[in-house]
Amino acid sequence: MIDIAREYRVALPDWIDEELAHVPTALPSREDRMRLVHRLADRNWREGDGGPFAALVAERESGRIVSAGVNVVLSSGVSSAHAEVVALGLAQAATGSWDLGSDGLPPHELVVNWRPCVQCYGATMWSGVRGLVVAGEGPELEELTTFDEGPLGADWAEQFETRGIEVVGDVLRDGALAVFRDYREAIDAGEVVVYNARGKAG
Repeated sequence: MIDIAREYRVALPDWIDEELAHVPTALPSREDRMRLVHRLADRNWREGDGGPFAALVAERESGRIVSAGVNVVLSSGVSSAHAEVVALGLAQAATGSWDLGSDGLPPHELVVNWRPCVQCYGATMWSGVRGLVVAGEGPELEELTTFDEGPLGADWAEQFETRGIEVVGDVLRDGALAVFRDYREAIDAGEVVVYNARGKAG
């Protein structure tokens, strides 16, 4: 019999409990949700778990937080463990459904601190969320963090919209860029690992 691994584990870091301890169960304002995302993203890279990325899944109308996710590529050793994938997976576990848009569930939205990379684009599209809220889009993320986000088409938002997923952009964009700039300073100082495949690690 071939001896192969049979499972892998992706989990939130322990410090997330401290960050969420005083957060209300519902954040009705998208700005408040994004402020929390920025805070989690900033702490995440400083703790060494992964890149400066975080996400939330919330009930769109009530603002009830269903799940949180941060990028745990470094701490898990799993390249797909991006913040959006973690948040979506935990939301699906919490609701008991792989489809966050299924009958009987309120509409959910994903809140993330930049436009998704190509992997998270697909994960978001197939998750069942009815909304995607991003802090921004554009080249600044790759320029500041040096990450390769993949070849996403210029019509990425329209593709979501045609599938019934509302896209809301530029929610506290400057907050996202501030986190990325701090991360860049740490890159230049040799204090963090930038995990790009194909030999492009920084």
